[in-house]
Amino acid sequence: MKTGNKNFLQHIFSYFPGGRLPVFLTLTVLLLLATGCEKADVYTMNPKANFDALWRIIDEHYCFFEYKNVDWNEVYRKYDSQLSDTLNKYELFDLLGNMLAELKDGHTNLMSSFDVARYWAWYENYPRNFNEDIHKLYLGQNYRIAGGIKYQLLADDKIGYMFYESFSSSVSDSGLNEVFMHFKDCKGLIIDVRENGGGSLGYSDRIASRFLDRDTVVGYIIHKTGPGHNDFSKLYPIELTPSKYTRWLRPVVVLTNRHSYSATNDFVNKMRNFPQVTIMGDRTGGGGGLPFNSELPNGWRVRFSASPLLDIDKQCAEDGIEPDVKVALQSADVDKGKDTLIESAIAFLLKD
Repeated sequence: MKTGNKNFLQHIFSYFPGGRLPVFLTLTVLLLLATGCEKADVYTMNPKANFDALWRIIDEHYCFFEYKNVDWNEVYRKYDSQLSDTLNKYELFDLLGNMLAELKDGHTNLMSSFDVARYWAWYENYPRNFNEDIHKLYLGQNYRIAGGIKYQLLADDKIGYMFYESFSSSVSDSGLNEVFMHFKDCKGLIIDVRENGGGSLGYSDRIASRFLDRDTVVGYIIHKTGPGHNDFSKLYPIELTPSKYTRWLRPVVVLTNRHSYSATNDFVNKMRNFPQVTIMGDRTGGGGGLPFNSELPNGWRVRFSASPLLDIDKQCAEDGIEPDVKVALQSADVDKGKDTLIESAIAFLLKD
């Protein structure tokens, strides 16, 4: 990367608490600094210059062309034919946003001072499997809060329940210690990450490490090594180390829906490797590529998937993770003020 390294690094480190980059990503960052995206040297609002810059950035650095079966050259021809020097900034933004939507990637966005282009179809055709009003009945009014985690005792204090709405909300080790202490007499634990759109991979690691009893490889990462669509490094294992603080090795159910995306998808991908954990609910939303930023000549920013994160079987989780136990929210339960997924998790944890 010739220029713009500071913004690039700030974006990378923002995914991890305290700016501490996991060891497995250190080589990735160094290589991307050497070969990654360039910030435009000359400012221009020219539509063609910005179109070509965006197409090239994605062409050289996006990581899922083959996986998504996208012909990026054909995409160029389709949208280049719609270009005109008379396009105003709003028309150009819409055209570029539509071009990026061809990737069908929720991690790929164009950002300006007046709008953010986004692709939401990855979840729109799925049932939500979550009802806020019903969910509030389970938390009640006396639930506790530890950073971004809301937690409560359910089923006559036999089941611990954690609701984590965003991996962008802080989770401290001291807070997790308090949560597990509150649940010390519980038979099982429910971790509800429905509606969690992601955030920090560091918080994903911090929570998941509480469910380990030994060092465990939980997946792999690869990174781009050149401008070719298939220029990738070897696979680097992602190893998680057990927390030195309170750990939970009793049965766990993780509740998911299609809105469980990005860092949440990563969390589910880690947790499903542990023998005491069962994933329940609906398929996650995916988002299996580590996103990075670049900049166009007119100052607009583009975010895109750059480094695929793979599961323990070396398979891409970009399209989401199927639950171990499929459960959908039933209208008959909603009419009774019941959450089918929470009730199913309680029954599952109490069955033995």
